[in-house]
Amino acid sequence: MSNSKTKIIKNDENFLKDFSKDFYLRLIDIEDLNTYEVTLIEFINNIDENVKKILELMQNHKENEFWFSSIIGFFYQCGIGCIIDKNKALEFYLLSVNNKFEKEFINQNFINILKENNNEFDILKDINVNIGKYLLSLFYYKDIILNKIDTINLSEFIVEYLRSAKKGDLIAQYNLGNCYQYGHGVAQDYKKAFKWYSYSANNGHAKSQNKLGELYYHGRGIYQDFKKAFEWYSKSANNGCAEGQNNLGKCYCHGTGIKQDYKKAFKWYSKSANNGFVEGQTNLGKCYYHGRGIKKDYKKAFKWYSKSANKGCAKGQYNLGLCYENGIGTDKDKKKAFEWYLKSANNGYALCQNNLGNCYYYGKGVAQDYKEAFKWYLKSANNESARGQNNLGDCYYHGRGIAQDYKEAFEWYLKSATSGNIIAKNNLGNCYQYGRGVAQDYNKAFKCYFESANNGDVEGQNNLGDCYYYGRGVIRDYNKAFEWYLKSATSGNIVAKGNLGNCYQYGQGTAQDYKKAFEYYFESANNGYAKAQYNLGFCYEKGIGTVKDKRRAFEWYNKSANNGSSLGQNYLGNCYYYGRGITQDYNKAFEWYSKSANNGCAGGQNNLGNCYQNEIGTCKDYKKAFEWYSISAKNGSPKGQYNLGFCYENGLGTCKDKKKALKWYLKSGTRNGTIEKK
Repeated sequence: MSNSKTKIIKNDENFLKDFSKDFYLRLIDIEDLNTYEVTLIEFINNIDENVKKILELMQNHKENEFWFSSIIGFFYQCGIGCIIDKNKALEFYLLSVNNKFEKEFINQNFINILKENNNEFDILKDINVNIGKYLLSLFYYKDIILNKIDTINLSEFIVEYLRSAKKGDLIAQYNLGNCYQYGHGVAQDYKKAFKWYSYSANNGHAKSQNKLGELYYHGRGIYQDFKKAFEWYSKSANNGCAEGQNNLGKCYCHGTGIKQDYKKAFKWYSKSANNGFVEGQTNLGKCYYHGRGIKKDYKKAFKWYSKSANKGCAKGQYNLGLCYENGIGTDKDKKKAFEWYLKSANNGYALCQNNLGNCYYYGKGVAQDYKEAFKWYLKSANNESARGQNNLGDCYYHGRGIAQDYKEAFEWYLKSATSGNIIAKNNLGNCYQYGRGVAQDYNKAFKCYFESANNGDVEGQNNLGDCYYYGRGVIRDYNKAFEWYLKSATSGNIVAKGNLGNCYQYGQGTAQDYKKAFEYYFESANNGYAKAQYNLGFCYEKGIGTVKDKRRAFEWYNKSANNGSSLGQNYLGNCYYYGRGITQDYNKAFEWYSKSANNGCAGGQNNLGNCYQNEIGTCKDYKKAFEWYSISAKNGSPKGQYNLGFCYENGLGTCKDKKKALKWYLKSGTRNGTIEKK
């Protein structure tokens, strides 16, 4: 065999010596011979030097047939830095094994010599022979015998890819890798995908370089390595692959395998987008939307989302839907938002399946339909969307679109929370607090609220404030309660604003300040929070932080009552009972006391009992009076407890029992049991 002999400089010679020793040691350490090609290719890919340069240095060395012929054979066998050439691979393997050698086949002494820091090449002669035999036997076994067996049951197009790939056809190698990656025509095998992509990628095929980057990025067929992913994406991008340019942009955008750099991300997304890659167009739209690497420009964001969406990109369709829903770069149009969400959802995009569920759930751009909402949340949840899982939990929790089932709700909240959804964490806390779908546990509720709150969920922050305020799962601490209410309120939570008003009214966790209490109640009440509407009515009734105004008190009690607050309903009953801010009307008083009582308000329950006892807005009925006083008393109303004692003392609706009467009088600590105002 003829050699092109050139003089090798010292640095190159040292490099070849180190590379050869590392190559031999890596081969010796391989336990699974089925993966030896992939392992060695991956090792070679990690060398900083260009693989073509390595092959060139070995071939140009004057002693190549004695020192490197086994490695050169492997390069030709796998197409590393060259086109695959099985004949040349066999030629170099035979060249290595036909040389004279003195050492025995690989043993521990052989390995120890190899690991010694020896500056001479003499030992490599003998190693080259042994390794040549080793690789030749594997070559015969895997490349000839096994390949013939493996091709018997393969599809015709796979066999054709194999034939072309083994002849060095880069496109066939890419296609074969693609088949193994996605299981097209063959069993899915990421290691084989890695192998075939490597052959093609090492010889400059841009798409294969991108795919090799993907395998490193996700750790499929090879260990996860973001730096290697970045390197292969870079090669692919610089070779003009639009998908590789998009992936390189992602690396810069998220700081994966390289320092985060939005300007460079924008640069590569731009190239990808202008080369027609739809995901690159979507990502370029995101840059304009968020102002990453470029000045924020909603119109340009809308433009790129539109291009991507109209070419069928599910993510682009989702983002275009968001633009129409929120009026970003275009006019608001809920119907168009719904249409684009529907396209994206039907294209399998889990996040958009959740958004489509929202459209049906809230009636945005389409008629409200809880069953359809449930259907799309279910699809989203099963496609691993944490948002979809949480919303599916909501459907089960509230019985919307499906029968109410707290256990199912808990399970879906748990899945969503495990995937990092902070809203689901808060919902899990609710399940533990109220014992819905799981045993009641204030400690676990506190833990869930704490995690949710610290990750920025405003409802979680308010609920954590409640834990500190009432001492649920933690020692009562008004100062901490106030801090968390304030955080939640600052982010716009109307419930927290109402709770802040409460803190200021009673000086809990902060200095008492009636004006601030009134301001927070007013803001929360105007945003529809029923409890704050009741408190605002109370402020107007009593002149707390504002001028007394019975008419306005009535108006706010009325709003609170109609929004379902049992306290508001009780106080609205009081307004009708006493004629405060409205004409006295016992019938309406009875009506609102009834609603309040049935909604669990102890004061309303006492007042309803009073109506039955004294024939107010209804017929006199001592038994019903007794029943409602009993419920009120057990729910902690002092006046309900007094009135229950009065019933036992005088035998109203029950038998006389002075002992029980005394018991309830003592519990009540009050002297009379007229209409309860609190």
